[in-house]
Amino acid sequence: MAKMTKSELLGQLAEKSEVSKKQAGAFLETLASIAYGQVKSAGEFSLPGFGKLVKKHRAARMGRNPATGEQIQIKAKTVVKFRVAKAAKEAILN
Repeated sequence: MAKMTKSELLGQLAEKSEVSKKQAGAFLETLASIAYGQVKSAGEFSLPGFGKLVKKHRAARMGRNPATGEQIQIKAKTVVKFRVAKAAKEAILN
């Protein structure tokens, strides 16, 4: 089964919620904007039933260059992770 394109997603959202594709697109854009702002300021954004976007600090560590085998220092950085909700896991896997 092929993955769903953005246009297909907007079409299904519009059809099932009885709004136009343009309104469905505006909703998705607004949701994304709110999520990014929340993660940036508060460090996390929860979408019930799907999961949670979380901003996390990753400490500096030693790594290995896979081409040469040489040890290298990896700098500390901030990353964004998505934690899948238990309800989503159960709905997909069962």
